[in-house]
Amino acid sequence: MANDGICTEEQISAMLERLSGIRKKIAAACEASGRSTDAVTLMAVTKTVDPVLINAAFDAGVTVLGENRVQEFLSKRDQYRPGADVQFIGHLQTNKVKQIIDKVSLIHSVDSPHLADAVNKAAAAAGIVMPVLIEVNIGGEDSKSGVNPDAAEALLRYVQQLPNLRADGLMTIPPPMTDPEEQNRVFGEMRQLYDTLRAQTPLHILSMGMSGDYEAAIRNGATLVRIGSALFGARIYPQKTE
Repeated sequence: MANDGICTEEQISAMLERLSGIRKKIAAACEASGRSTDAVTLMAVTKTVDPVLINAAFDAGVTVLGENRVQEFLSKRDQYRPGADVQFIGHLQTNKVKQIIDKVSLIHSVDSPHLADAVNKAAAAAGIVMPVLIEVNIGGEDSKSGVNPDAAEALLRYVQQLPNLRADGLMTIPPPMTDPEEQNRVFGEMRQLYDTLRAQTPLHILSMGMSGDYEAAIRNGATLVRIGSALFGARIYPQKTE
């Protein structure tokens, strides 16, 4: 699908059916937590997805796109619908910041002063103020990026003193979780951290929840959920060449 440039009507129809189900689940999770559906943004995560299918989701009202990889994004961006709100959600290397700084509306993955400095420098060169989120490693996993929860406030303060950055909130990629109690515990901890920091400084985005756990994330206060495979189907990765 994503690798041969072909997207069939059947794939689009299946995606739209999945989208309908996702919207119903988002609405139910919002109702269960006493929130309006307007309080939650559905982001389509576009890694390995054909631009034709992405545009079909856009036409159905999913206008916020999440990009994981700089080179893949750059190869596809000209095929996206005008007006797509593209945000960068993946691990970002400092030497690639300048390639996307003027092409995305928000960077979700600022996880160190070093990266914050690089984004600030590139934003200054582009003459913009770049909105960012502080990425928090809520599960303390060695394999994942993000600051430890107890270091989030210090990084937030660091970002706030950089003239070409604006800290808008927090992002997390939690450990894989299927147990509802565990989901509530982990997302609850993230929500508590968000509320603590928001009481001290204006924040309005809590980016958490993906295909397997977005309902629990919404019940625990997520304002943006990042949905890939639940919307577009299982990812098909290109075969590596020898």
